[in-house]
Amino acid sequence: MKRKINYACIALAFLTACSHKDSISSMEFKADEQNSVIEWKGSAPTHFHEGAFKVSGNLQTNGKGKITGGDFTIPIASISNIDLTNEAEREALLNHLKSPDFFNIALHPDARFHITKVEPYTSAGSSANTIITGDFTMVGQTHSIQIPAKVIAEHEKISAEGSFKLNRLQWGMNSYNDPEQQLYILPDVDIKLQLHFIKSGL
Repeated sequence: MKRKINYACIALAFLTACSHKDSISSMEFKADEQNSVIEWKGSAPTHFHEGAFKVSGNLQTNGKGKITGGDFTIPIASISNIDLTNEAEREALLNHLKSPDFFNIALHPDARFHITKVEPYTSAGSSANTIITGDFTMVGQTHSIQIPAKVIAEHEKISAEGSFKLNRLQWGMNSYNDPEQQLYILPDVDIKLQLHFIKSGL
Protein backbone atom coordinates (compact mmCIF):
# COMPACT_ATOMS: atom_id res chain seq x y z
CA MET A 1 0.00 0.00 0.00
CA LYS A 2 2.82 2.35 0.93
CA ARG A 3 4.52 1.65 -2.43
CA LYS A 4 1.32 2.52 -4.30
CA ILE A 5 1.07 5.80 -2.39
CA ASN A 6 4.67 6.61 -3.24
CA TYR A 7 4.05 5.90 -6.93
CA ALA A 8 1.00 8.16 -6.81
CA CYS A 9 3.03 10.95 -5.22
CA ILE A 10 5.77 10.63 -7.83
CA ALA A 11 3.21 10.74 -10.64
CA LEU A 12 1.52 13.78 -9.13
CA ALA A 13 4.84 15.57 -8.71
CA PHE A 14 5.76 14.80 -12.31
CA LEU A 15 2.46 16.13 -13.65
CA THR A 16 2.74 19.23 -11.50
CA ALA A 17 6.26 19.86 -12.77
CA CYS A 18 5.15 19.44 -16.37
CA SER A 19 2.23 21.79 -15.82
CA HIS A 20 4.55 24.37 -14.27
CA LYS A 21 7.02 23.99 -17.11
CA ASP A 22 4.29 24.57 -19.70
CA SER A 23 3.10 27.66 -17.86
CA ILE A 24 6.52 29.32 -18.06
CA SER A 25 7.56 28.04 -21.47
CA SER A 26 5.52 30.52 -23.49
CA MET A 27 6.52 34.18 -23.34
CA GLU A 28 5.12 37.29 -24.99
CA PHE A 29 7.07 40.36 -26.02
CA LYS A 30 5.64 43.70 -27.07
CA ALA A 31 7.17 46.08 -29.58
CA ASP A 32 9.20 48.94 -28.14
CA GLU A 33 7.41 51.51 -30.28
CA GLN A 34 9.80 54.35 -29.43
CA ASN A 35 12.80 52.44 -30.77
CA SER A 36 11.23 50.36 -33.55
CA VAL A 37 10.96 51.56 -37.13
CA ILE A 38 10.23 50.28 -40.63
CA GLU A 39 12.23 52.18 -43.24
CA TRP A 40 11.20 52.42 -46.90
CA LYS A 41 12.82 53.55 -50.14
CA GLY A 42 10.85 54.00 -53.35
CA SER A 43 12.73 54.61 -56.58
CA ALA A 44 12.28 55.94 -60.07
CA PRO A 45 14.96 55.58 -62.76
CA THR A 46 16.31 59.07 -62.00
CA HIS A 47 15.58 59.65 -58.33
CA PHE A 48 14.25 58.12 -55.11
CA HIS A 49 12.48 59.01 -51.88
CA GLU A 50 12.89 57.40 -48.50
CA GLY A 51 11.32 57.52 -45.08
CA ALA A 52 9.82 55.40 -42.33
CA PHE A 53 6.71 54.02 -40.63
CA LYS A 54 5.94 53.41 -37.00
CA VAL A 55 4.96 49.90 -35.91
CA SER A 56 3.20 48.24 -32.99
CA GLY A 57 2.67 44.58 -32.18
CA ASN A 58 3.85 41.57 -30.25
CA LEU A 59 5.86 38.36 -30.49
CA GLN A 60 5.40 35.00 -28.84
CA THR A 61 8.32 32.70 -28.03
CA ASN A 62 8.68 29.17 -26.69
CA GLY A 63 10.74 30.35 -23.70
CA LYS A 64 14.05 29.43 -25.33
CA GLY A 65 14.17 32.52 -27.50
CA LYS A 66 12.58 30.92 -30.55
CA ILE A 67 9.80 33.00 -32.06
CA THR A 68 6.59 31.04 -32.50
CA GLY A 69 4.18 33.76 -33.60
CA GLY A 70 3.42 37.45 -33.77
CA ASP A 71 1.13 40.16 -35.12
CA PHE A 72 1.99 43.69 -36.17
CA THR A 73 0.14 46.83 -37.19
CA ILE A 74 1.64 49.59 -39.32
CA PRO A 75 -0.39 52.83 -39.20
CA ILE A 76 -0.04 54.34 -42.67
CA ALA A 77 -0.66 57.83 -41.28
CA SER A 78 2.70 57.54 -39.50
CA ILE A 79 4.58 57.61 -42.82
CA SER A 80 7.48 60.07 -42.87
CA ASN A 81 10.02 61.29 -45.42
CA ILE A 82 13.67 62.06 -44.74
CA ASP A 83 15.20 63.07 -48.08
CA LEU A 84 13.20 66.20 -48.93
CA THR A 85 14.25 69.37 -47.11
CA ASN A 86 11.48 71.61 -48.45
CA GLU A 87 8.49 71.29 -46.13
CA ALA A 88 5.89 71.94 -48.83
CA GLU A 89 7.44 69.31 -51.12
CA ARG A 90 7.57 66.82 -48.26
CA GLU A 91 3.92 67.34 -47.37
CA ALA A 92 2.90 67.05 -51.03
CA LEU A 93 4.75 63.73 -51.34
CA LEU A 94 3.28 62.30 -48.14
CA ASN A 95 -0.26 63.36 -49.06
CA HIS A 96 0.18 61.76 -52.48
CA LEU A 97 1.39 58.51 -50.91
CA LYS A 98 -1.70 58.49 -48.66
CA SER A 99 -4.01 59.05 -51.67
CA PRO A 100 -5.82 56.38 -53.76
CA ASP A 101 -2.80 56.38 -56.11
CA PHE A 102 -0.89 54.50 -53.42
CA PHE A 103 -2.01 53.51 -49.91
CA ASN A 104 -5.55 54.90 -50.09
CA ILE A 105 -5.47 55.66 -46.39
CA ALA A 106 -9.14 56.66 -46.24
CA LEU A 107 -10.14 53.04 -46.94
CA HIS A 108 -7.06 51.22 -45.66
CA PRO A 109 -5.55 53.08 -42.70
CA ASP A 110 -3.33 50.19 -41.56
CA ALA A 111 -1.07 47.52 -42.97
CA ARG A 112 -0.75 44.28 -41.00
CA PHE A 113 1.65 41.36 -40.73
CA HIS A 114 0.82 37.97 -39.17
CA ILE A 115 3.65 35.47 -38.63
CA THR A 116 2.89 31.98 -39.89
CA LYS A 117 6.31 30.30 -39.76
CA VAL A 118 9.78 30.94 -38.33
CA GLU A 119 12.81 28.89 -39.45
CA PRO A 120 16.60 29.02 -39.12
CA TYR A 121 18.33 30.70 -42.06
CA THR A 122 21.84 31.01 -43.43
CA SER A 123 23.07 32.74 -46.57
CA ALA A 124 26.56 33.68 -47.70
CA GLY A 125 27.21 37.37 -47.18
CA SER A 126 24.16 37.87 -44.96
CA SER A 127 23.99 38.33 -41.21
CA ALA A 128 20.41 37.03 -41.13
CA ASN A 129 19.91 33.92 -39.00
CA THR A 130 16.13 33.56 -39.30
CA ILE A 131 13.59 33.47 -42.13
CA ILE A 132 10.20 34.79 -41.06
CA THR A 133 7.17 33.89 -43.18
CA GLY A 134 3.87 35.65 -42.76
CA ASP A 135 0.72 37.11 -44.27
CA PHE A 136 1.11 40.78 -45.17
CA THR A 137 -2.06 42.82 -45.66
CA MET A 138 -1.90 46.16 -47.47
CA VAL A 139 -4.54 48.20 -49.34
CA GLY A 140 -7.06 45.42 -48.82
CA GLN A 141 -5.03 42.52 -50.17
CA THR A 142 -3.15 39.79 -48.30
CA HIS A 143 -0.17 37.86 -49.64
CA SER A 144 2.53 35.74 -48.05
CA ILE A 145 6.04 37.18 -47.81
CA GLN A 146 9.36 35.97 -46.42
CA ILE A 147 11.69 38.20 -44.44
CA PRO A 148 15.31 37.24 -43.71
CA ALA A 149 16.24 38.76 -40.37
CA LYS A 150 18.96 38.81 -37.77
CA VAL A 151 17.18 37.90 -34.54
CA ILE A 152 18.88 38.28 -31.19
CA ALA A 153 16.91 36.89 -28.25
CA GLU A 154 17.73 37.61 -24.63
CA HIS A 155 15.81 36.85 -21.46
CA GLU A 156 13.74 40.05 -21.42
CA LYS A 157 14.23 41.52 -24.88
CA ILE A 158 14.42 40.56 -28.55
CA SER A 159 15.75 42.50 -31.52
CA ALA A 160 15.13 41.81 -35.20
CA GLU A 161 16.82 43.53 -38.12
CA GLY A 162 16.32 42.69 -41.77
CA SER A 163 15.92 44.01 -45.28
CA PHE A 164 13.97 42.85 -48.32
CA LYS A 165 12.18 44.10 -51.43
CA LEU A 166 8.40 44.44 -51.57
CA ASN A 167 6.76 44.44 -55.01
CA ARG A 168 3.94 46.98 -54.72
CA LEU A 169 2.23 45.64 -57.84
CA GLN A 170 1.43 42.39 -56.02
CA TRP A 171 -0.94 44.36 -53.76
CA GLY A 172 -2.56 46.22 -56.65
CA MET A 173 -0.60 49.46 -56.18
CA ASN A 174 -0.35 49.98 -59.93
CA SER A 175 -0.04 53.75 -60.34
CA TYR A 176 2.91 55.11 -62.34
CA ASN A 177 3.82 51.68 -63.63
CA ASP A 178 4.31 52.53 -67.32
CA PRO A 179 7.99 53.00 -68.26
CA GLU A 180 6.91 55.14 -71.23
CA GLN A 181 5.24 57.78 -69.07
CA GLN A 182 6.92 60.87 -67.66
CA LEU A 183 6.75 59.52 -64.12
CA TYR A 184 7.62 55.86 -63.79
CA ILE A 185 8.11 54.30 -60.35
CA LEU A 186 9.92 50.98 -60.06
CA PRO A 187 7.78 48.12 -58.73
CA ASP A 188 10.13 47.10 -55.92
CA VAL A 189 10.25 49.08 -52.69
CA ASP A 190 13.26 48.56 -50.41
CA ILE A 191 12.23 47.77 -46.84
CA LYS A 192 14.45 47.75 -43.75
CA LEU A 193 13.30 46.57 -40.34
CA GLN A 194 14.75 47.73 -37.04
CA LEU A 195 12.50 46.20 -34.42
CA HIS A 196 12.95 45.90 -30.69
CA PHE A 197 10.75 44.03 -28.23
CA ILE A 198 10.54 43.88 -24.46
CA LYS A 199 8.98 41.17 -22.34
CA SER A 200 5.35 41.92 -21.57
CA GLY A 201 4.63 42.88 -18.00
CA LEU A 202 7.91 44.68 -17.37
